[in-house]
Amino acid sequence: MLSVTLDRPDRGNELSAPMFETLLETLRREAAEPSAKVLMLRGNGAAFCTGRDRAAVDLAGLRAEAARIIALKRALRATPLISVARVHGAAAGFGMGLAMLCDFAVVAEDAPLSFPEMRAGLPPAAIMAYLGQYALPRHAFPLVLFGETFSPAHARDIGLINEVVAPAHLDAAVDALVEKILRVNAMSARACKELFQTMLQGSFDANCRLAVDALAVASSTLLRRPAQ
Repeated sequence: MLSVTLDRPDRGNELSAPMFETLLETLRREAAEPSAKVLMLRGNGAAFCTGRDRAAVDLAGLRAEAARIIALKRALRATPLISVARVHGAAAGFGMGLAMLCDFAVVAEDAPLSFPEMRAGLPPAAIMAYLGQYALPRHAFPLVLFGETFSPAHARDIGLINEVVAPAHLDAAVDALVEKILRVNAMSARACKELFQTMLQGSFDANCRLAVDALAVASSTLLRRPAQ
């Protein structure tokens, strides 16, 4: 398992530019040559992640920051590792987006969640790029429009996270999930994840064509395996 800890507790684990680069490089390296099956994303201190640094002061700098955000989110979503977010505390804005993009998000029941950008008049465009794939519009739009804090139970009920547990049981729940993932064949897990994400973007007809190829290749692989 590859464990990544966001370690800037004095700033609510807001991602700085160096943290962006380190995490992005880690994801790119694993995409090129996976060394693990599971990616664990966690935070140090009281919060999971409450956002990211905003340092740019001109349009060119703002575009560069936005591009960096999107590059990291693309890499996290596309990683061949099965990703797990262990959310023990506040997840806000960019941080909540990271938790959503992981394949599994296990959240302590008392962790405050939010997309607070509109409180400053800034539509959370990076979040909205994929929010509709997790929650229906009538559930999702109020969260980004008003920026109000919502509960993990609500997030689970509308499809943003997987599991809500008591804080005292968070580690046990995450450990059990990781053990379950580790029991799945690594190559099969990666193929399943890649096909699942590809089909999320495709039409029914395109997905049916992909299914024919995928079933044939996977079945051929099974036929070549020695009998147990």
